Amino acid sequence: MVAAHGMGAVTAAEMLVLVSDNPERIRSEAAFAKLCGACPIPASSGKTSRHRLNRGGHRQADAALHRVVVVCMRTHQPTLGYFQRRTAEGKSKREIIRCLKRFVAREIFGYLCRTPKAANPDQVLA
Repeated sequence: MVAAHGMGAVTAAEMLVLVSDNPERIRSEAAFAKLCGACPIPASSGKTSRHRLNRGGHRQADAALHRVVVVCMRTHQPTLGYFQRRTAEGKSKREIIRCLKRFVAREIFGYLCRTPKAANPDQVLA
């Protein structure tokens, strides 16, 4: 997980702590994003269609996602291209960060799903 761009050891540890609390509650990528506070909530009014970030969820995980996104926006060329493309489409910086947080949460969930599960001690002894 540390091999991902912008992800440090502390950020990876925060995500592992978040998941290890109760891994059964995270059944999908969407559930993980909601737990991190990176899922969008409709905040539309009239003809304006907008989304905002969920203020619920694990605040440390949300802050970790934000740090990863900020680092990627400064140094990662594909992220810079995405930022410029979305800016040209008329999106604000906040909206772009919201989209990138969800993307990073999706990547982290993929890393967490690939890690092998620990063996059940009862099965090993039997």
